[in-house]
Amino acid sequence: MADFAAARLNMVESQVRTADVTDVRIQDAMRALPRERFAPPARAFQAYADLEVEYAPGRWLLKPRDVAKLIQALRPMPGERALAISAPYAAAVIAAMGVPVTEIDAAAALPEGTFDIVVCEGAVGCAPQAWRAALAMNGRLGVVERSGPVGKACLYVRAADGVGRRELFDGFPPVLAGFEPQHGFAF
Repeated sequence: MADFAAARLNMVESQVRTADVTDVRIQDAMRALPRERFAPPARAFQAYADLEVEYAPGRWLLKPRDVAKLIQALRPMPGERALAISAPYAAAVIAAMGVPVTEIDAAAALPEGTFDIVVCEGAVGCAPQAWRAALAMNGRLGVVERSGPVGKACLYVRAADGVGRRELFDGFPPVLAGFEPQHGFAF
């Protein structure tokens, strides 16, 4: 029988805190949430490893370090609304921080309305326009964009003059099925 409680504590101490994730709300949520429940039973032993875990065909949980850094960049605050796109573990962490979360699969249609936070676990070639359009004023989108061997975790922020983008850190998660980069021909 695996000692998941010890593994969870070790994950936070060795993968999350050492990656400059200083928001204690994230650390506390990750210490409390049984990450193994988001993995298929046959992969529960991988839940606390420093790797992405496939929880459904073409869908992955981000590495603990990456999901923690992404959530820290999003700065979830009570009173905000979040949308988690193919992001079950990120949704649970954000909900544990006191933010209501709507969860959908990346292949589903977006719900009506706008959100203060939009997060996706797994990489996409480029953040879809619909995801950026779902941002409320001052809303933040956290996603890994990957068109080659290395992806970039990106933070999109809606302001009065449009949506800005900033790169946060390198990541290597697999690309979500259906969101592969579209390479074209250029002159």
